[in-house]
Amino acid sequence: MPLDHDAEILLQMIREANRPAFETVGAAEARDLFMAGRKVLAPDPMPIAETRDFEIPGPGGAIPARLYRSSANGTLPVLVFFHGGGWVVGNIESHDGMCRHLANRAEGAVVSVDYRMGPEHRFPAAVDDCFAATAWVADNAAALGVDPRRLAVGGDSAGGNLAAVVSLVARDKRSPRIAYQLLIYPATDAGMRHDSIARYADGYVLTRATMRWFYAQYLASPEQASDWRVSPLLAPDLSRLPPAFVLTAGYDPLCDEGDAYAQRLAAAEVPVTHRRFPGQVHGFTMNGKVIRAAAPALDEIAAALKQAWK
Repeated sequence: MPLDHDAEILLQMIREANRPAFETVGAAEARDLFMAGRKVLAPDPMPIAETRDFEIPGPGGAIPARLYRSSANGTLPVLVFFHGGGWVVGNIESHDGMCRHLANRAEGAVVSVDYRMGPEHRFPAAVDDCFAATAWVADNAAALGVDPRRLAVGGDSAGGNLAAVVSLVARDKRSPRIAYQLLIYPATDAGMRHDSIARYADGYVLTRATMRWFYAQYLASPEQASDWRVSPLLAPDLSRLPPAFVLTAGYDPLCDEGDAYAQRLAAAEVPVTHRRFPGQVHGFTMNGKVIRAAAPALDEIAAALKQAWK
């Protein structure tokens, strides 16, 4: 499958911008560069019935969060959302448009979680925050106007990784009950062993060098890469997990490990919808100002979520 025409335009824009690679500038500047890219590439955010910023008690202090509601009235199903950005960049603002889109189209609520990131807070801080936030939403559903019986977790890239891990932790702890997991081009193997890492090492938005740098900022030691809370593909047992929607992109260094995770879920008899966009690059759903396939992809994700909530 050839590279999508709009993805080609995006890659040309990136080349012409001559933006320094994240791994050459450090975390603080990388975060600024990531947000600058959002201003250029993200579509205008959808209006939504209600948003509210609040804080969730966490193991390392208060966790900032934002509630999105497609309706100001009634009890809504809820998605607890973890943003992407390699566990280093990104925040609630960078993924505001995606959360609005999913809440509106799925006719539910989204709680976006601003978990702690590396290098200031290394593994397992992000996992601990995301699990704590998910448990808190379940326990405080009435105050948020959401239904704890229809609670999903999801995220893109590093956020997809965290959603997969939270689903595993919640299964093992037997609480909270998660009804669905939404994994958008997730990172699942920090060993970076899959062929697509080499196939698309350079020139396709996310590079192998940047992924290595992300893991170096996230992990306290290289040995942690073999921990299934870092690499959920290495979890010994994927049975009894929530039904999943797994999206992968054909020109993404992470596509093979995402595909492998979907295949392992299916082999463990977990209901899984695996949607591969063969002509797309990593992060394409965030770049709707340039990539026309982004909005229909988010619509498809939201439709799967809405169906799961029925």
